[in-house]
Amino acid sequence: MSNTGGGYRNGVQKGTVKVDRPLSLNSNPKSTSSSFKSKTSLAAPTASGVRRSSTGSLGGSIGASKGDAGVPGRVRVAVRLRPRNGEELVTDADFADCVELQPELKRLKLRRNNWDSDTYEFDEVLTEFASQKRVYEVVAKPVVESVLDGYNGTIMANGQTGTGKTYTLGRLGEEDTAARGIMVRALEDILAEIYPETDSISISYLQLYMETIQDLLDPANDNISIMEDPKTGDVSLPGATLVEIRDQQSFLELLRLGEAHRFAANTKLNTESSRSHAILMVHVKRTVKGIDSVLSSENGNKSHVVKILKPSVVRKGKLLVVDLAGSERIDKSGSEGHTLEEAKSINLSLSALGKCINALAENSAHVPVRDSKLTRLLRDSFGGTARTSLVVTIGPSPRHRGETASTIMFGQRAMKVENMLKIKEEFDYKSLSRRLDIQLDKLIAEHERQQKASRDEVERITIEAQKRISEAERNYADASEKERLKYQKDYLESMKNLEEQWAIDQQKHGSGRTTVGLNDDSLSKMSSGEVVEVPAAEEFAEVKKLLQNETLLRKAAEEEIDNLRHQLVQWKRSEAAGNSEMLNLRKLLEDEAHQKQKLEEEIAILQSRLLQLSFDADLTRRRLDGSGAGIVPGGLDSLISEVKNPQLKDSGDAEKASVAKLFEQVGLQKILSLLEAEDADIRIHAVKVVANLAAEEANQERIVEAGGLASLLMLLKSSEDETIHRVAAGAIANLAMNETNQELIMAQGGICLLSMTAANAKDPQTLRMVAGAIANLCGNEKLQMKLRGGGGIKALLGMIRCRHPDVLAQVARGIANFAKCESRASTQGTKTGKSLLIEDGALPWIVQNTNNEASPIRRHVELALCHLAQHEVNAKDMISGGALWELVRILRDCSREDIRSLARRTLTSSPTFKAELKRLRIDYG
Repeated sequence: MSNTGGGYRNGVQKGTVKVDRPLSLNSNPKSTSSSFKSKTSLAAPTASGVRRSSTGSLGGSIGASKGDAGVPGRVRVAVRLRPRNGEELVTDADFADCVELQPELKRLKLRRNNWDSDTYEFDEVLTEFASQKRVYEVVAKPVVESVLDGYNGTIMANGQTGTGKTYTLGRLGEEDTAARGIMVRALEDILAEIYPETDSISISYLQLYMETIQDLLDPANDNISIMEDPKTGDVSLPGATLVEIRDQQSFLELLRLGEAHRFAANTKLNTESSRSHAILMVHVKRTVKGIDSVLSSENGNKSHVVKILKPSVVRKGKLLVVDLAGSERIDKSGSEGHTLEEAKSINLSLSALGKCINALAENSAHVPVRDSKLTRLLRDSFGGTARTSLVVTIGPSPRHRGETASTIMFGQRAMKVENMLKIKEEFDYKSLSRRLDIQLDKLIAEHERQQKASRDEVERITIEAQKRISEAERNYADASEKERLKYQKDYLESMKNLEEQWAIDQQKHGSGRTTVGLNDDSLSKMSSGEVVEVPAAEEFAEVKKLLQNETLLRKAAEEEIDNLRHQLVQWKRSEAAGNSEMLNLRKLLEDEAHQKQKLEEEIAILQSRLLQLSFDADLTRRRLDGSGAGIVPGGLDSLISEVKNPQLKDSGDAEKASVAKLFEQVGLQKILSLLEAEDADIRIHAVKVVANLAAEEANQERIVEAGGLASLLMLLKSSEDETIHRVAAGAIANLAMNETNQELIMAQGGICLLSMTAANAKDPQTLRMVAGAIANLCGNEKLQMKLRGGGGIKALLGMIRCRHPDVLAQVARGIANFAKCESRASTQGTKTGKSLLIEDGALPWIVQNTNNEASPIRRHVELALCHLAQHEVNAKDMISGGALWELVRILRDCSREDIRSLARRTLTSSPTFKAELKRLRIDYG
């Protein structure tokens, strides 16, 4: 058998040939293929071998010299923005998002501050309103199409924890099909395009946890080794469970089984934070039937044809869907103990992946693939032969700008990586041999039948031809005789006619002289012909005169046309001059308008300076009068003007000043000194400046070191102005986002002052700020006893009287944070008693608001109830308080899958709850 299309390869069983075929230069196979169903066609053999082409951009030639050639395919990167969650809506309510999307330009802007930003471009930019279907079509569908055509493909999600990676990839969408993730949609499309009789799909579901590969479908198989083919470099996991899929329902059941075995933990940034990298491997095997080609002979005779049988092609594509664990900062996530070790392992593997991508993007000679098992598993996805699509997920919160910038840079570097895309096909020559044998038997039988029919046909044609020849000879003889007789008759008639004509001509020549005489006589009698010529001459002269008149008229018309043309040219010149003059006038008008604008800006600047001089003169006059109460430190005059008259700076771009610029020019100590000023307006504006500075994480440590925290607490204690209380509480809430600052606030009696402010405040916005500060303190499990002793829980419950939804949302968040810390402490064994929330009487309000109409309130209350239920010692109180019914309702009706999973785990792990549900005959499965 000949070596067609590249010959035999090492490691291939006898009877099959593996062929690597390059992908088209087009990075998106969908652009030239209208559907998944691409049919393979085989062309006629050429001098270089057999040429194979397929529909769309997946065509290419297979020959001995190009069998291993690949085509560059850049890693495609899309960015997806998560909408603000309930906590961010409250915490970052006064601050703008750090990300601005421009999806129509495929661009995003990352704000450094209020006046400066960086711009990045991606292959796709997906807003927070992008549907799951839209994300699948732009990110995953081209890769799925390539896998169906025999290529390897990778779909991966990366980003900070809590930004929606698992939601994008692994959402099952059992309640709402529109919420299905990429995994479910990809398998749905693959199942729709295969034929169960000849094709097959099998999957493996794994997790990389603490640098060990574990089988999510068989938890006992928890240390799977990685095998690499030394010749081809292909990576495989021979110990992983491989399950064949026949329908969508069986795949969903396997996904649910795998998700139940995946490691997750509750952190400050995410209630269900993935602690491992999840990898879904989908192996697709498709059989493409060979197509028979018919070649005619060179002379075009269709009786001589050659039929070429092509072997069936087996295409094997592998799809990797990788849900990376989220990167996290330890100080923000609050990871401790074993959770801290998990975070370290996650960050190390992600760092190794980032190093590999950097090396590939920079075309480095060495790529550190073996630094981590994650990079070994993704060896084919970055710098290999797979089509790779990456979606990076980010959040809008300015508190996490650093993590967002790191994620964006990861995607930017990944866009520089190019893979060499190849297709692997196996020709089934055994099947072809069987087809050839059958075809040969058919051809032999057909040939024998045709030979017999040919002999009979030849004999019949010979007899018929002889008959036709005899008949034709007889007909020819008869026709020849008839023609001879006809021609002879015509000849005789022609001779007779010629003789008669000759006789007539002889008679005419005998009388020719008489005819001439008659002509001479008639010519002598035509003297009257001159009279007839006179009218003809007059008519000729008249026509000639008319012709001359017409010629003159034509010349006059031509002259008039020339004059009109000249006038038209003059008019066009004058029009062009007018247009030029209009342009000059318009330009002068624009210059005048620009000059007017500049003058107005200068006037506004001069007015602001005049007001500044007036204010300075007033301060000087007060110093000279010796009034001690009005004296302000000499170095703070300009600062006071800035904080008291911010509207003066809106008159021109050159004079605009922001809080950050004040901070740089004046200094933190001078700003903090204004918190003790006698003038109430100065104190209000100064505390607003400090609150804005405290919103930036980089400024918080400096504010605390400079004594800003003590000054803010002093304002809560000494001031009676509720505006100062509101802004100071907001600044303390910003500072309380840091764990170190939380301990300082508690040490300086901050919880007592916040509780006192909550008891005296009446403005809902003040209560919202105070509740937000206490809610942040509730998230520190080390401070729970001090928090309760200082009246923090009582203060939160006391603010329920306001009934404002924003205040209640902060109260619910604080209770949820406190319950989460208690749940973590009970899991670690550091807390054994009943919940402090239940002892302080918070359970009735929690039960009452688990079905609140406001989404932020309901979500936090549901989380608090689930966390309280995780501690067995609280079970009896919760049953008597009606919380068990609400847990069952959450399990059935909650819109968030993570909260439903937490409720299910709580109900199934508590013996008391299980016994009560069994007694009441309630099915909670």
